[in-house]
This record gives sequence, structure tokens and C-alpha cells, in this order.
Amino acid sequence: MELAERRELIRKKWKPKFRRFLAWEFWKFERRDSYRRPKGNDNKMRVEVKGYPPRVKVGYRTRREIRGLHPSGLLPVTVSNKEELERLDPKEHIVYISSSVGLRKRLEIVKAAQEKGLRVVGW
Repeated sequence: MELAERRELIRKKWKPKFRRFLAWEFWKFERRDSYRRPKGNDNKMRVEVKGYPPRVKVGYRTRREIRGLHPSGLLPVTVSNKEELERLDPKEHIVYISSSVGLRKRLEIVKAAQEKGLRVVGW
């Protein structure tokens, strides 16, 4: 699949914001709005009553061709030294620098990646 086709598929994909039950009512849930499966016997969200947020289901999963890709359509790779850049292809990969790498080494990795033509994200 070409890069332009992958980008188009990524752009088109849509997934709802899965909310915790009653996150719209309680401040403590608004702050920590991570999804939790509704388990109550009379829970309207569990029964999937109209007007309540959608539940997580396998049908919302992304297509296999674009799963795990960066929005640019490239495959993200985490790098922690310059030697790891040698195996990467600028047309296929986009680089994330590991969080445990210090500033001096980070600048060296960025410079080496730019020389090779790789894109570095969020450094």
C-alpha cells in the first residue's frame, strides 16, 4: 500500500471518545476520564440505551494496514542511539527518541537522522 493511500485511510478513520459512565456528572470522573466497563445491573450504558455514550467494542478497531502508524503514514520507531538509525528507511520510518536519552546524545541523534533524511518527532 502506498504512503498516500495509507494517509488517506488514517485521515478517514473515526473513533468516538469512549467515556466513563457518569463522567459528565462527577468532577472526579471528569478529571480521570479513563474508560471503565459499566458493570451495574441497571446501568443504562451497559444495556446500550439510546443517548448514552458508546461502549468499547471490537468493531471500532482500525484496519490492519494502518494500525499503529503515525498520522503521516510512516511506521514509528523508538531510537536510543545513532547506530539504530542505520537500519531505518526514510520512506518507511519516522523516529522517536527514547525518553531516557540525554540532551547531548539527543542532539547527535537528531543531526544523524537529518543527514540520513529521517523525520524526528517530538524531541
